[in-house]
Amino acid sequence: MSASAKTGLQARGGRFRWVFREVDSVEADSFASLLGISQLAGRVLYGRGLREPAAARRFLQPALEDLHDPLLMRGMTQAVERIRRATIAREKILIYGDYDVDGTTSVVVLKKAIELAGGVALFHVPDRFKEGYGMRTEVVERAGAEGVSLIVSVDTGIRAGEVVRRAAELGVDVIVTDHHLPEAELPPALAVLNPNQPGCPYPEKNLCGVGVAFKLAQGLLQTLDWPADKLRRILKSFLKLVAIGTVADVVPLTGENRIIVKHGLDGLCVVKNEGLRALLKVAGLSEGSAPTAGQVAFQVAPRINAAGRMATATDVIELLVTADADRARALAEQLDTLNTDRRGAETQIVESILKECERIPVTESHAALVFAGDAWHRGVLGIVASRLVERFHRPTFVLGHTAEDGVAQGSGRSIPTFHLLDALEQMPELFMKFGGHFHAAGVTMPSSHVDEFRRKLNAYAAARLTAADFMPTLLVDAEVNLNEITDRAAYEALSLDPFGAGNPRPMFVARGVEIAGEPVWMKEKHVRFRVRQGQRMVRLKAWNFSDRAAELVVGSRIDVVFDLEEDAYSLSRGYSGWSATLRDMTPAT
Repeated sequence: MSASAKTGLQARGGRFRWVFREVDSVEADSFASLLGISQLAGRVLYGRGLREPAAARRFLQPALEDLHDPLLMRGMTQAVERIRRATIAREKILIYGDYDVDGTTSVVVLKKAIELAGGVALFHVPDRFKEGYGMRTEVVERAGAEGVSLIVSVDTGIRAGEVVRRAAELGVDVIVTDHHLPEAELPPALAVLNPNQPGCPYPEKNLCGVGVAFKLAQGLLQTLDWPADKLRRILKSFLKLVAIGTVADVVPLTGENRIIVKHGLDGLCVVKNEGLRALLKVAGLSEGSAPTAGQVAFQVAPRINAAGRMATATDVIELLVTADADRARALAEQLDTLNTDRRGAETQIVESILKECERIPVTESHAALVFAGDAWHRGVLGIVASRLVERFHRPTFVLGHTAEDGVAQGSGRSIPTFHLLDALEQMPELFMKFGGHFHAAGVTMPSSHVDEFRRKLNAYAAARLTAADFMPTLLVDAEVNLNEITDRAAYEALSLDPFGAGNPRPMFVARGVEIAGEPVWMKEKHVRFRVRQGQRMVRLKAWNFSDRAAELVVGSRIDVVFDLEEDAYSLSRGYSGWSATLRDMTPAT
C-alpha cells in the first residue's frame, strides 16, 4: 500500500499517541461499493492510498502476471549473459551469501536456478563469529585458487568495493546482488543488481536480498526456451522460499513483495521439497493449509536463524537442497534443537545485557542511544537494540567490544521517523564498516570511537526529532461503530493479508463503548472483556495488561483502539474465526 498516504488528526491515548489516517468516509464508502466489498475494508484501502479501482483490485487479487520484467533492473542483462556463459562452459560459480534467513534462502534460490540452467554452483555462507557479516578478501582468494571464475553475491556485497577489486586482480568476475543501500561509489563489479542503486529504473525498490536473487533467477530461466507453463510452475515453486525470506527480512509487504508473499504462502499448502517440508513440520505447521506471515516470522524464520546464531548456516543450505527425506528430517530436528537452545541461552544473555543497559540513565536530552559493553554476545545485540527501542522509543545502537582486538561491533534499530543509515552516512570516518537500512543497521568501529559516535549520533538525532517522535504511535485506519464489525466485514478486512511491514493489520477506534461485564484474567497478566455499543457486543483480548487493571471498571465508558486477527482456536470451538485485540484505551472523550 502507498507509503505516502496522509495522516490526519492525532490524539493522546493511554500508552500511545493515536494517529488517524485521512479518510473521507463518504468517498471511502462509495469506493467500497464500487469494489463490491464491505465499508470496513473499503475505508482501510482508501485510507492507505489505494484509491483507484484498478490498483485496489490488483491489491486484493495479486497476480503472478503482475511481477515486473527482471530485465528492467539495471545490470540484469549483463548478469544473465555472464551466468549463461558460465553454465554453458561449466565454469565454477561461487554464490557468496549471508547467514540469516534472507541470505540463506537467497543462496538456495540462485543455486537451484543455476543448476536448472545446467551450471555448477558452489556456495559460501560466512561464520557469524569467525568472519562476521559481509564479503571477505580471503574467501575470494581461496575461491580463485580453487578454480572459481565467477562469484555472485546474494544479500551482500554492495559495500564490498575492496573485495570486488581483489577478485578482479585474480581474474574472477563478480556479480553483486543486494538490496542494502549503496555507498556513493558502487563496487567495480561486472554487474550490480540492486534496485536502490542510482539510475536503476526497476519499479520495486523494496525487494529484500532473496527478492533480488529471485529476479536474477527469473531472468536466467527465461533464457532457457522452456514452455511458458513450465517456467511459470518453476518460478511459482521458488516463491515459497522467497516468501519466507521476504517476511523474515521485514520489508514492506506491498507491491511486488505482496505478490511474492501471497503466492509463496499459498504455495506452502503443498510442499515437495523434503527439507522445507521437514522444517515446516518441526515448526508446528500442518500440511494442507497456508501459514500466515506471522507464523513464518515467529515459527519458521527463528529455526533458520538459529543455525547462523548458534552454529553454521551451511546446515540450512543443506537442509533446503537435500532430496534425502531422512537427512532432511535429521537436519530439521537439529535446527529445532538449536532454536530451543538458542531461546534459552538467548533469553539469559539478552536479559543480562538489558540489565546492564538499564543501569545507564536515559533523560530527555538523549535523542539517540548508544550502549556498549565488554564482550557482549554479538549474536543478540540486534534483539537487545529492538527491546530498548520498544522501551525508550529512540534510535538505539548496542555494541560489544573486547580488549583483545580493540573493536566494537553491533547493531542499531530505529523509530519510524528516523533514517538510521542516513545518520551513519554523516559520520563515516568513525567506522571500519557499516551498512543497513532505514530502521536497522550494523557497524564495526575501533572501540576508541564509541564515545564520539554516541555524541555525534545524539546531536544528529536531536536536530531532527521532536518530543512527539519519542512517544510510540498507533496508526488508526478508521473510526467505526461496533455494529459495523460483522463477520463478513471482519473477514474482508483480514483478506487484505499478508500483514507485516508496510501492510499492518487494520486498526480501528471505537468511541464511548461500555465495559460490559467483569474482566477475565489469564495467567494474571492477560485479560479478555466485553464491550458494548448500542446492541452490539464485542469481546476484546488484551495482552500484558495487568498494570492497567484498575481502568477496567464495569459500566465505565472508554475509547478503544483495536485490531482484528484470525483466530483458529475460536473457529475450532464453533465461534467466528476472528478476534479483536485491544491495543490501547483511554476514558471516553
